[in-house]
Amino acid sequence: METLDLFLKYIVLPVGAFVWMIYTKTNSHHTEIEVLKTQVEATRIAHDREFKEVRSNFARVFEKLDGIEEALRK
Repeated sequence: METLDLFLKYIVLPVGAFVWMIYTKTNSHHTEIEVLKTQVEATRIAHDREFKEVRSNFARVFEKLDGIEEALRK
């Protein structure tokens, strides 16, 4: 009975605590990864939106420049 008690105290309990610690760390890392993925996706969407706005602004500027060029050629 004494060896069983020592076995539980010094082998099973530390191994169980280590497994529990790894489990909790893994879950917290999983949550952090999901949050980071969401942030990256939001940033990508915002970047795409800004890029489309810049592209349309450049198109308008070039249209105005073409109009000015036509007016100067007349």
